[in-house]
Amino acid sequence: MILPFLFAPVVRLDLERDGADWPNRHASRMLEAGGVCWHVQLMGEGPPLLLLHGAGASAHSYRDLAPLLASRFRVIAPDLPGHGFSTSPGAHTQSLPGMAKALAALLRALGAAPEIVVGHSAGAAVSARLELDKAIAPQLIVALNGAFAPFGGVASHVLPSIAKALFLNPFAPRYFAWSADRAAVARLLAGTGSTLDARGVDLYARLMRNPAHVEGALAMMAHWDLHALNRDLPRLATPLALIVAANDRTVRPQSARNIAARLPTSRVQEIRDLGHLAHEEAPDLHARLIFDLWDAAQRRHCEEPATVTP
Repeated sequence: MILPFLFAPVVRLDLERDGADWPNRHASRMLEAGGVCWHVQLMGEGPPLLLLHGAGASAHSYRDLAPLLASRFRVIAPDLPGHGFSTSPGAHTQSLPGMAKALAALLRALGAAPEIVVGHSAGAAVSARLELDKAIAPQLIVALNGAFAPFGGVASHVLPSIAKALFLNPFAPRYFAWSADRAAVARLLAGTGSTLDARGVDLYARLMRNPAHVEGALAMMAHWDLHALNRDLPRLATPLALIVAANDRTVRPQSARNIAARLPTSRVQEIRDLGHLAHEEAPDLHARLIFDLWDAAQRRHCEEPATVTP
């Protein structure tokens, strides 16, 4: 029956109760920073690397990639506010600048200054906002199918309005969660152009069956303003690597090419046969690409002339 579900209290996912078998559970920590109770996974040693997931996901989307990156980096992979096991104290942490500010507080609490940031989809936009707001000064930002640009035309105004209307409706997250059976989630994921294994589908289904997680994703979309980010992008000082998947049906590869045309310090690398969740489909490939990009960034850094202060 749907009626009892619609009127039941919204209970957030709890790491102790719901996360015993969560990917990389041994690396999970819960801590307070910036008004958010964060779930963050920490693993590896080396230069700090910040991993940011996209809207509607969680750090679990790096379940296979994070351990590979941890062979060379100190990986920091949080659930964004309102997503997964992380809380959100209100709308101020769901906007792009607000989310960046909350993440800056988390990094301070961890004593971490990321030298490389890897962001998927909306997580790439958060990465850029962090740098533009001077919260971080990494040597490299890697965008995996980065969602930097607003939807074109009328959709750029209509879609956020729809998300806001759904976010304000207290029954919408409950209804979405109630209707998120495994088959529906599998169809949704396939619509991104990606093919995930059974475990990947099950993890997304667990998230989407939780009304608090759905509410967090809707709040993020409702308060997201990519127009301001697009205006500011030319000020991005950090080299930006744009890895795009040819079969991405969520963020078209042309979007990355448009950004590269505006940013002389950026470059595009296209992968064939994969979709929006390409880093989940081919984690080994993405680890190699990130290692190569980092090595190239290190070589450029060594070749730069030193600044001499008279």
